[in-house]
Amino acid sequence: MEALKQKILAEGIVISEQVLKVDAFLNHQIDPALMQQVGHAFAERFRDQGITKIVTIEASGIAPAVMAGLELGVPVIFARKYQSLTLKDNLYISKVFSFTKQSESTIAISAKHLSAADHVLVIDDFLANGHAAKALIDLISQAGASIAGIGIVIEKSFQEGRTLLESEGYRVESLARVQALADGRVTFLD
Repeated sequence: MEALKQKILAEGIVISEQVLKVDAFLNHQIDPALMQQVGHAFAERFRDQGITKIVTIEASGIAPAVMAGLELGVPVIFARKYQSLTLKDNLYISKVFSFTKQSESTIAISAKHLSAADHVLVIDDFLANGHAAKALIDLISQAGASIAGIGIVIEKSFQEGRTLLESEGYRVESLARVQALADGRVTFLD
């Protein structure tokens, strides 16, 4: 997706060879027009898959997931970090390690929002090692739901996430595939 790549080049900050900061438009401040384009791109790629729900993880996946949900006309569920007084009964629970935060979080989805009848599209902001996607897949599997595919806004193709997910049979669609983060610059795979 060319608009996304141009935004990454213009406003993304390479912190290290592993970390790309995109808080100016994706995961702190959100560019709604760009997220609308992102949602449309995901909808175009998955429109014919019979999707009934979109699942993401709080907080950075919410904006692209909501825009895709709007385009596809389906509800969006976000896995919450499991520290809530209102989210405590009848839950699907998993754990996810965050590379950027260097910590593990417990995430949860209420069982009343996801069932075996659902065909789910997973959407997330980044794909690196695949930990967040695997945790979401775990939650969806606990519900007995099926997975249409995984939509990623920015993939760090130099890390193992795509290989891991595709080896398990999941369709992965990334809108911007980063080949390398070196010398303060971003290079794309495609």
